[in-house]
Amino acid sequence: MNLEKKVVRVRDVMKADFDMVDGKMTVMNALRTMKHVETKTLIVDKRNENDEYGILLISDIAKSVIAKDRSPERINVYEIMSKPLLPIDPEMDIRYCARFLERFGLSRAPVLENGKVIGIVSFTDIVLHGLVDFDGTGNE
Repeated sequence: MNLEKKVVRVRDVMKADFDMVDGKMTVMNALRTMKHVETKTLIVDKRNENDEYGILLISDIAKSVIAKDRSPERINVYEIMSKPLLPIDPEMDIRYCARFLERFGLSRAPVLENGKVIGIVSFTDIVLHGLVDFDGTGNE
């Protein structure tokens, strides 16, 4: 009996719906433009072809704006974002992705294909979608 384990790829578990914002926007305007309410991540678009993507987590806003009693109307996204990103390949096995996130102390990371962000992957995505088969039963 062949018990070869099926490889689950990052592409299979990532969230393809994400919000991209301009780094010059205020934090408040960036939050207002969010279409995906359940998101905890904003991808900051490149300014030009020689630039890199950035990332802004909800926790960054909490730590750098709310905790420091700063006005979200006066802080620009670029002031508190992280850049450059540590990208994930969509074809990576989720086991290696989990190790990658752990090694670099990340909770989530952008998925890049051909130099473009195509999604975001997190520990939650890996656990909830990677360990339970797509039919939701856990059975093959």
